Amino acid sequence: MLSRFLRPLLVLAVGAVAFAPAAHAHDAPAPAADGASIKAEFNVMLSDAETKVLDLAQATPADKYGWAPGKGVRTMSEVFMHMAGANYFIPTFVGQPVPEGVNPQAFEGTVKEKDAVIKTLKESFASAHAAIDKTKDLDTKIKLFGHDMTKRQALLILVTHSHEHLGQAIAYARSNDITPPWTAKAEAAAAEKAKAAGAK
Repeated sequence: MLSRFLRPLLVLAVGAVAFAPAAHAHDAPAPAADGASIKAEFNVMLSDAETKVLDLAQATPADKYGWAPGKGVRTMSEVFMHMAGANYFIPTFVGQPVPEGVNPQAFEGTVKEKDAVIKTLKESFASAHAAIDKTKDLDTKIKLFGHDMTKRQALLILVTHSHEHLGQAIAYARSNDITPPWTAKAEAAAAEKAKAAGAK
């Protein structure tokens, strides 16, 4: 039986394979041999998720890290640590090893406190960016959970996985009356603009 850590990654892998034929039907001109432009785009997409995840982790009170919406569902800390674990684990399929001394499958069960969670998240995203940069030959075929795909598809799974669980973390935060920092900033700016307009 797949572990709770691995099951969502398998779902993403199956999805990537399912959409592969449609992607090939609209092939763009061949990219540079090292895939530099594609990897740069992946890094931008990952950075967007990274910034929001870390902002949300900072905004979440320490006493909410053990909150879960129901029995048998990941807690807030476990959602964050699932993301961190995948940032290390998915790159192994494209030939990028997990750093020595790091056990990503143990994160959810062992890293619970806010400061430790944020530190682990930061380190995991740094590792994921490095893995993207180091990966070569993006058209090389690999197997991910038994499914055939390219290294490019695997890196896309790495990026989209963080965005998927960012959405989950936002839902957790909203359930605890925590407004995502970027939304709070936008709302404050809009209120200030409306106030200024009303004063004219």
